[in-house]
Amino acid sequence: MRIGVIGTGRIGTIHANTLSRHREVGSLILTDADPARAQELAHRLGETAAPGIDEIFRWGVDAVVITTATSAHAELIGRAARSGLPVFCEKPIALDVPGTLAAITEVETAGTVLQMGFQRRFDTGYAGAREAVRSGRLGRLHTVRALTSDPAPPPAAYLAVSGGLYRDTLIHDFDALRWVTGREVVDVYAAGSDHAGGVFRELGDLDTAAVVLTLDDGTLATATATRLNGAGYDVRMELAGERDQIAVGLDDRTPIASTEPTGPPPASKPWTGFLERFGPAYEAELAAFVEVVRGERANPCDGREAMQALRIAEACDRSRREHRPVRIGEILGGHEPV
Repeated sequence: MRIGVIGTGRIGTIHANTLSRHREVGSLILTDADPARAQELAHRLGETAAPGIDEIFRWGVDAVVITTATSAHAELIGRAARSGLPVFCEKPIALDVPGTLAAITEVETAGTVLQMGFQRRFDTGYAGAREAVRSGRLGRLHTVRALTSDPAPPPAAYLAVSGGLYRDTLIHDFDALRWVTGREVVDVYAAGSDHAGGVFRELGDLDTAAVVLTLDDGTLATATATRLNGAGYDVRMELAGERDQIAVGLDDRTPIASTEPTGPPPASKPWTGFLERFGPAYEAELAAFVEVVRGERANPCDGREAMQALRIAEACDRSRREHRPVRIGEILGGHEPV
């Protein structure tokens, strides 16, 4: 199998490394807006660098992995679909619903595959939580708490094109909430803060956000995120039911300290970022993509799934701006729970 990797930045490099070691992947063609960066990575991996995107499609590949800037995702997804190629794409498809729908329509019209990169679906902790909910171990689920806390903000250039805290960061929590519980979000009430000022205020972005979400079976959920968690990278989900409660992401590297005399000690080596925390999950999602391309399994996260997470993020943005609860049905692009 020959795979084209478009984008060799941080996550593109991780994916290229993973694919180059996969037993079913014979070779890679790498390209990037910075040709020297693609060439250097190709040399290091013993793969081929292409001078541009056109060559990826002209030289012939069996599938495409897209890890470019978000602004290029939808166009590249459409181009791959028209070429009859299966695609793995980092989230999001686009920063708005119309752009997302247009790309999904191209894929569905062409009858090709689009697998989205929501890596938490491949994390053992989140998978264990999903099983606990689905098996009935927790009893009736009544409360879910999700959080994502980055140790420091990303570069200003990234923030400027990220789509904001709801679309860039909390969208992972929204997808995980749907995937773990098997329920749809009905409405949201969102708040946010740019109290840190600086680049956040200049860009109209948030450094911290909180959301209350109601699921279609009445379960209540909260999701919070911040760019300013100096203790380290903290991603968790807590699920409470009438019989039991469980936590994802609570281990000896979780950057949180107890004030109780007999509580666990602070993490001696807290997680530093998402690439470290979710390293095995990133490998697992690409292994799944190879299986999808080979026709050995169904697509584990298609464009419609990504659309639902984006709709929740858009509803949060509207709720914060208008200071009111927003029903997901107000955001076009999907079907509502009955």
